[in-house]
Amino acid sequence: MADHKLVGKNYVTPDLVAKVTGRAKYAEDFRAEGMLFTKLLLSPMPHARVRRMNTSAAMAIPGVEAILTADDLPEAEAPQEAGLTNEPLYEGEPILAIAAVDEETAALAVEAVEIDFEPLPFVIDPLQSLRPGGPNARLDGNTMAGRDLATVKWDNVDWNEIDAGRLPVDGEVTDEWQVGDVEAGFAEADLVLDETVFASSVSHQPLEPRTAMAYWQNGKCYMHVSTQSTARTTGGLARWIGIDPADLVVVGEYCGGGFGGKISSAIQCRIPALLSQKAGKPVMMRVTRQEENFFGRSRPGIQARAKFGFKSDGRVVAIDLFHVQDGGPYGRSGDFMSAADQTSLMYQPAHMRMRGLTVYTNTPPRGAQRAPGGVQAVAMFAPIMDKAAKQLGVDQLELIRMNAPEGQAKFGRPRQGQQGNVSSAFPKMAIDKAAQEFDWAGMKARSGQRNGTKVTGVGVAISSYSAGTSGLDGLLVIRPDGKVQIHTGVGNLGTESFSDTARPAMEALDTAWEQAEIVWGDTSKHLPWSAIQGGSMTTHAHTRSNWAVGLDAKRKLQEIAARDLGGSPDNYDVSDGRVFRRGNRSQGLSFARAAERAIALGGKYDGHELPEDINAMTTASATALAGQGLVGVAKDNFETGGRNMSYVIGFAEVEVDIETGAVALKDYKCATDCGTVLHPRNLGGQLHGGGIQGFGIALGQKWVLDPKWGLHVAKRFYSSRPPTLLDIPHEEEMPWVAANEPDPYNPIGCRGIGEPPVGAGAGAVLNAISDALGPDGYFNRSPIMRDMILAKLESLPEAHNPLSTHV
Repeated sequence: MADHKLVGKNYVTPDLVAKVTGRAKYAEDFRAEGMLFTKLLLSPMPHARVRRMNTSAAMAIPGVEAILTADDLPEAEAPQEAGLTNEPLYEGEPILAIAAVDEETAALAVEAVEIDFEPLPFVIDPLQSLRPGGPNARLDGNTMAGRDLATVKWDNVDWNEIDAGRLPVDGEVTDEWQVGDVEAGFAEADLVLDETVFASSVSHQPLEPRTAMAYWQNGKCYMHVSTQSTARTTGGLARWIGIDPADLVVVGEYCGGGFGGKISSAIQCRIPALLSQKAGKPVMMRVTRQEENFFGRSRPGIQARAKFGFKSDGRVVAIDLFHVQDGGPYGRSGDFMSAADQTSLMYQPAHMRMRGLTVYTNTPPRGAQRAPGGVQAVAMFAPIMDKAAKQLGVDQLELIRMNAPEGQAKFGRPRQGQQGNVSSAFPKMAIDKAAQEFDWAGMKARSGQRNGTKVTGVGVAISSYSAGTSGLDGLLVIRPDGKVQIHTGVGNLGTESFSDTARPAMEALDTAWEQAEIVWGDTSKHLPWSAIQGGSMTTHAHTRSNWAVGLDAKRKLQEIAARDLGGSPDNYDVSDGRVFRRGNRSQGLSFARAAERAIALGGKYDGHELPEDINAMTTASATALAGQGLVGVAKDNFETGGRNMSYVIGFAEVEVDIETGAVALKDYKCATDCGTVLHPRNLGGQLHGGGIQGFGIALGQKWVLDPKWGLHVAKRFYSSRPPTLLDIPHEEEMPWVAANEPDPYNPIGCRGIGEPPVGAGAGAVLNAISDALGPDGYFNRSPIMRDMILAKLESLPEAHNPLSTHV
């Protein structure tokens, strides 16, 4: 493993002081002279049509200055949304927006709008829509077949089987794939488990709602937004506003969490921009927690049938999956497909088939949430693996290990007849480390121990997900004051990757981090083309791109030194803020002097000549920086070796009170394979932050909707809250270990890690609860609530159909 000076070391991130002192400014903190505030009129129904609307009384209220309705927006191409609508498809969908001098006046004006709705048929359960004669969430279809809206009804299935809680596998689907021969695989299996399972829909619940403020100046729109991805927000937001990306400035230095719901901001952010254009004044749209719950995106629920075949030693030989996804009313979430891909990766069956479809419902819109599809796969299938281990008499961790991927393992749906492969996989190394450092044997020995009415349960689960992309750009300027100014278009949503991924540039220059300055969060500051801050893309992508730009700057320093001091560029080294002749450090140039020489030389050295393969956004930014110093600019053209995936194995210990059904999480630890560790303290935060999010999925976060009216019962933060410090082991720091084995297709060796911790936390806790309850302690759905535990302990019938949604 390379001996890095910066990579793998803890440090103080450049945003830390601003955050802890309260100087960090989020979208809601910005103010401008004459700023108006907007409030939204939301649909009170799950599906309706606006028959009549009268806004005259609202507009007559003193202080009201502008109104925006769906008629002011271009019509969205189905099944996409416009941000405002005259046919709301879920409770809480925005109908119109009013801007006024303050929020109280805007709210009063919203109340004064006279509006008449025509109720339309609605559906909150995908299976309701598939039933012959059942309602559809949309008037133009209930699913997508390829690129087209379509209607699917299951007129050939046994609905009595569904009513009894068992999902049939002969209904029509829109998507399917297969590798090997699943029937042959099951024929050679010694144990076959055939289960109906369910994973709930879950709101994203970021601490900061998707607030936005906009104003116009000299023909440009300036937007302060809560976004995960600075560079990648510009194109979509400009399109929603209806302007050229060059006429939009996005400011988003800080984002209070996103989890996938703010990858490129949100379509509702067009509302303050267009109201500002109308009113000629800045407009702030502060989104409430209830509004965030409605249109802030959520993880799709999945109803599934899963059939797993095992050899007697625990090896998985065949998997057959059938998925019905709750798709919300808009777009097309791919969770039900990626769930199968991750299942294929985690368990490596030789034979696998996946069939499924997504069905539109009149519930809030779905979107990518941290490990989309991967979390549902672990929550649904980790208990099946756990049950198989116990029935076969195989150690649970050993069963996970023997089926885990290694090397350049193949997985997932075939493309052009071939399964793809991962760039590398070392989860078995992580498992071996964990077994020793966490004393897995000692953990297992505590399984089933009684302490009064409390029973100990131990669970373990593996989780995988995507961990990077490639081909992005790096950009830096070595200034005449000697500072290295590193520009990044990566967003800052709390993961610190905007800063962590910049460090390889200084690693390449072999120079102290204190000599660097990071420029981020404002597209007017000339940012390069960067990866989306989602899907754990940035760590892999931008350690590569910043290593590339560091090498580019290093070469230019060597060339400048050779011009001035003689010899070949290869005769010079770069270190500690200087370029110097190898073997004679006194003969060289400081970064400050080299920057002055770059400006004098011009051309490629100061940014007036640029590589042809960089993105147009990077070209524009580098051009704007030309002449300010030595300009380093480069595209990541390093070799790739497959899809980048990372892995987390979670270990949970719980106590279940068999008298009250209460679950107390007593211990949690995890192991990871994410390539080279980039920033240890941050890695621990990601591993356990994601794990805590998984605890919520296992222990209580869900939606509850009224089936008669289609309305939310749990619509606020507290009614579907993530776990707090009091809900997790907090008496001492939760431990973690890493394989710390570099990915061979990244010169720094890193892969991303934001996604897989969630599934590991959820799966480990679900399995631990089942372990405490004994051989029949499996629920086949998440989350597990107290009433479910008590019903299981008392052998009472379930309170609802195992396939029921939103209960």
